[in-house]
Amino acid sequence: MNAEQLLSYNLPLFEGLSPADLSGINLNFSEQKLAAWQTVFDQQDPSFDLYFLLSGSILAVFWTDEGREIVFSRFPEGAYFGELAALDGIPRSLAVFAKTEARVLSLKRDSFLAMFNNVPLVRDRITQQLVARIRTLTERNMEMTTMSVEQRVGTYLLRLAAEHGKLASGAVINNAPTHAEIAGSIGANREMVSRSVSKLVKRGAIKSSRQRIEILDLDALSESST
Repeated sequence: MNAEQLLSYNLPLFEGLSPADLSGINLNFSEQKLAAWQTVFDQQDPSFDLYFLLSGSILAVFWTDEGREIVFSRFPEGAYFGELAALDGIPRSLAVFAKTEARVLSLKRDSFLAMFNNVPLVRDRITQQLVARIRTLTERNMEMTTMSVEQRVGTYLLRLAAEHGKLASGAVINNAPTHAEIAGSIGANREMVSRSVSKLVKRGAIKSSRQRIEILDLDALSESST
């Protein structure tokens, strides 16, 4: 594998780089196809590669000792994941699995560390992403301790719409999270989330169907989060 092949995937982490920027780095990467519900890696898995989502839908979850599933992330296409273990060499803190058929690119840890140490643009983007994640986790912690479930659902849907560029009345979010996924993301149970979504539907804030959310009234949705 060479730099031209890696850059041909047009991954956001490498945007703006040229093959010359990666010269001298041993690039060891491979592409993998996943079936729906196939595991990429398990919690506490002693693997340290960095992954990129090329297509499909992937979830990162944490399993509690009681078997409860807490959803941490839904990755957009082009995103990378697994960088924490790649950086510190400690087994995985989360499990990652394919929600649908998917394609991923895996980059060996040695190759990733060589990029991190020798390519400033890659190092800066990784660092900025880690800082953004810390801020997001801090915000979520505050939400879980200060907001009702209904407020958390409203905030979650607003954030989801913003991430998809659909923060407007009339916008439609396809491939939306299930109620169980939302519950795992906001620290609630599925029944409480379903009740909150039903209230938003009755208020005319949203229209909800299977993995599809239409924002009918952005102001009403915003009011539900306060």
